[in-house]
Amino acid sequence: MSEGSEPVASSTVTLVPGVGSSYSNGWKQLKKYFLELLLITVIGIVIGTPLGLFRVDAETMGAGAALLGIFGFAYSLLLVQPVDYGVSYANLRASRGDKLEIKDMFEAFKNYINVVLANLLAGAIIIIGLVLLIVPGIIFACKLAFVPYLVVDRKMEAIEAVKGSWRMTGGHSWKVFFIGVLAVLLSIAGLICFGIGIIFAIMWIRLAFASLYHAVTMSGGSTEQMNIPTS
Repeated sequence: MSEGSEPVASSTVTLVPGVGSSYSNGWKQLKKYFLELLLITVIGIVIGTPLGLFRVDAETMGAGAALLGIFGFAYSLLLVQPVDYGVSYANLRASRGDKLEIKDMFEAFKNYINVVLANLLAGAIIIIGLVLLIVPGIIFACKLAFVPYLVVDRKMEAIEAVKGSWRMTGGHSWKVFFIGVLAVLLSIAGLICFGIGIIFAIMWIRLAFASLYHAVTMSGGSTEQMNIPTS
């Protein structure tokens, strides 16, 4: 763990790592923290909305598309993704049963440089994997699923967080994958429900991923290998 990292506060929720248990805990905590998570999710969506506008304009502006594309990339890298990491952290707090505040979604800015670098590094690894016939990219994405939590919650450096996620997901990659498969189905169901259901689907999915990370952390084995305290 990098210098200055802080141990996570004791949690009131104990889980066994699994797909069903992650979604079950996610549903339980969704009901408990519904209003807070709804506001956090909506704020995250609003912050990310201009990114979609950049992409649409870049497709229609012709000569100015390259410049607008660069600006959109910078906006995503420097603001949207750090906020997204913070939203993941907020969902982690909810999954653990910790006190949840709206300001938690901006926690990533306390380790900002490493958040940006971790996002770049993890993204590059996944893209390289996708280029290698797609399947390796899916595997890499599963192995790096815990990077946002480690770099924000544990205040890890970027490379350390990537290595830590790779180790922690050992034996749990298939669980990450199947949570992702169910996430696709839930998202489709959310879109079918007049579109607005996608917001609730996103909330539940984020809580499920955070719950799996929390369960793996509390299981002891992976965190002991990384020298990460669980309380």
